[in-house]
Amino acid sequence: MVFIMLVFRFCLLVLMATSLIGPTVATAESPPHIVLVMADDQGWGQTGYYKHPRLKTPHLDAMAESGLRFDRFYAGAPVCSPTRASVLTGRANDRTGVLSHGYALRRQEITLATILANAGYRTSHFGKWHLNALRGPGVPILRTDDHNPGEFGFGTWLSVTNFFDRDPILSRLGEFEEFQGDSSEVVIDQALKFLQQNSAQGPTLTVIWYGTPHSPFKAADSDLQDFKDLDETSRHHYGELVAMDRSLGQLRAGLRKLGIADHTVLWFCSDNGGLPKIKPDTVGGLRGNKGTIYEGGLRVPAILEWPEKITKARVTDYPASVLDILPTLLEIAELQHPDPKRPLDGLSLVPLLAGEIGTRRKPIPFRHTGRAAWIDNNMKLLTKNLDKKQFELYDLVKDPNEEQDLAKLQPATYQKMREQLLGWSRTVDASASGKDYPEQEVDASEPEPRFWTEVEEYKPYFDQWRTRWEYSSRLNNRKK
Repeated sequence: MVFIMLVFRFCLLVLMATSLIGPTVATAESPPHIVLVMADDQGWGQTGYYKHPRLKTPHLDAMAESGLRFDRFYAGAPVCSPTRASVLTGRANDRTGVLSHGYALRRQEITLATILANAGYRTSHFGKWHLNALRGPGVPILRTDDHNPGEFGFGTWLSVTNFFDRDPILSRLGEFEEFQGDSSEVVIDQALKFLQQNSAQGPTLTVIWYGTPHSPFKAADSDLQDFKDLDETSRHHYGELVAMDRSLGQLRAGLRKLGIADHTVLWFCSDNGGLPKIKPDTVGGLRGNKGTIYEGGLRVPAILEWPEKITKARVTDYPASVLDILPTLLEIAELQHPDPKRPLDGLSLVPLLAGEIGTRRKPIPFRHTGRAAWIDNNMKLLTKNLDKKQFELYDLVKDPNEEQDLAKLQPATYQKMREQLLGWSRTVDASASGKDYPEQEVDASEPEPRFWTEVEEYKPYFDQWRTRWEYSSRLNNRKK
């Protein structure tokens, strides 16, 4: 008994000493930390590694040179809120109630953050949320908002309803705080503080959703130097991307300083295709832009770093999607989805992390505001009006700019993919009506999209916000 007590005291002293030392480097046997970073409206072509003619992105380039670069990675939809819903649920946006920008994510959905939190992860969200049915320039989220990030599994959150820019006001668990500086650097700084406080205690999930480079654009003078000859809108747009890239360097350096970089899955992407009317081009010559279901509206830059497992940098043409994020991370964390009968639309990319795996066995689906697309490896079927059932067919390998419609030239492929898409769309209809939920129906209390200027609890802030550049036009033009 005396021996046992001595051993116990020794172990206790070791634990106490370890806690006094400070942050510890996680072991390969423990679940990895996860950091998900998403740009807001960054186009597929807006990186240095894709040889953009003006924009330099040294930190994104460094990520690409050390991790897995996806050359065919897709958003969940051609606008922002639907893609965010797909990231968190692994499900096509129409299944979740997020039909377009500014719709609320249903509280009956099961999110990645909830699953990981229930498994012991410390979870956090920083930046743009846009899943609480509020439209308009981003304002700090109310404590009483029943669709705040905390309702979906995030134990810590410093968040704003929508896009946000320099010197933002953000909400920390419902308390409004003002910050100075570029919005991208602000949220990275706050995310690193969260990781400093929590990463030694166990695995963490950190979701960082930038407000950059969404309009309106406002960059620091120092970030505009390389774009002096561009129009003002384009100049500030690219200046915001310079700051965003710099913040990624800040994040990667911070992970190294904490000693957790090797043991962290760091996954970067954008939420939809690039913007029109910005010069130079934002989509790398692809057809279409944000809001369209052509490649320019759906294909986005993406890089995954995990030095512990991805030891050699690689570029893959394997088609992948934000729909794959949840199943991939669940497999990495060795967790099961709590509702195996609930349809998921992505697949795990874990086999791809070790090496190329050939063709994708599950097509990538899209459905947004009556339009739809179906990507099956090199082939893509799309329609701009699902009700009319008139489709276009493209070979994305031979024809990446979607110039030659093959619908009449390849009737067998066309018919097969058409039937697959329509069959999948019927399952989405069932999900949309609530058939995936235990209640077999959608909670009738889910809110409809509205502007935050219509919300009573924001009205006390209107007078003090009228002088803020990001809110002034909306508040001063508002009907009283």
